[in-house]
Amino acid sequence: MCEGVVMAEEPLWPRETGRFVAERSRDVHVCEEGVGRAAELLYGLRHSEVLTARGWSLMNPLAPAPGGDAALDWLLVVDTMNFSFWPDDPHEQCEVICRGKTYTGYMALCAAITRALDEGVAITDPAYFSKMSLEDLGRVLRSDSEVPMPMLAERHKVLTDVGRALLTHSGSFRCFLEPCNNNALKMVRRIVEILPSYRDEAIFEGRRVALYKRAQILVAEVCCVLEAGGQASLSDMDQLTMFADYRVPQALVHLGALRYSDELMDTLKKGELLSSGDRREVEIRGCSIDAVERIREHLLRLVSQRDGEVCPINSALIDFFLWPYAKDHHKEMAHIPIHHTRCIYY
Repeated sequence: MCEGVVMAEEPLWPRETGRFVAERSRDVHVCEEGVGRAAELLYGLRHSEVLTARGWSLMNPLAPAPGGDAALDWLLVVDTMNFSFWPDDPHEQCEVICRGKTYTGYMALCAAITRALDEGVAITDPAYFSKMSLEDLGRVLRSDSEVPMPMLAERHKVLTDVGRALLTHSGSFRCFLEPCNNNALKMVRRIVEILPSYRDEAIFEGRRVALYKRAQILVAEVCCVLEAGGQASLSDMDQLTMFADYRVPQALVHLGALRYSDELMDTLKKGELLSSGDRREVEIRGCSIDAVERIREHLLRLVSQRDGEVCPINSALIDFFLWPYAKDHHKEMAHIPIHHTRCIYY
């Protein structure tokens, strides 16, 4: 937790958290010039598939075909364990081979779940994964290199906890979401209220703030799966923010939308671990949210002024662009360190 007094009131939701943190940040700053450049980059791609629900499917070919319950169940399992993939040694990574290809990082998790399904393991069935042993999950997440998947015990706990919760709430993820009436914000709220491992919050300047990285990305991916499968989209998707992790902030620094203080940059270059809730960690994540909100606002103005149109691109789609952008440009931004925090939230 950050310094300050724990407050009992409802947390600031991610968009308000971003604004609140950015206004009080000491070591991370949102830069309007870089925000404008990033918006111009996105403007040039505004008609591209990379900024659509279809773009998500292209980014993750390991997911089941969109539209059906299988894809939704796969998403829940993957996003429940979607955290902390960075290796202690950047030259030694967990690797998973699936369908003839080798994957690392987040994609190694996706590959492991799809590999398990190919092997006949009912890994996406809550009746199974709610009761699976640590050893069972270890076999599912086994590495094809000498480096194991990080935080296996933590992944086991959150997955079995979610499985048990799901069994008490209708038994399937689609049924779990039905009371939300296809509303994105209601889905996020239901997820964080019933599934504690998704409750990504901190204390900053005496206020309880919410980042909700995994809850928001889960809902955004549900939206992509439904849209790509020809089903109704979710309302209030424009109320979601980007998904504050460790990779997208690096891309925002590279694009000039974020600037770190010299002191913070030196700390990160030394590889110092930041605990979850550390002031600097919350500043990086909160300012990333605010930066993407400003990029989106700038992009909407560009489309309105130049094209006379309403731009359908939301912050979730911008994040879905920035994450692979960071991976694709990793050599160009190798001099920009990512922050390292071992936790279950991202």
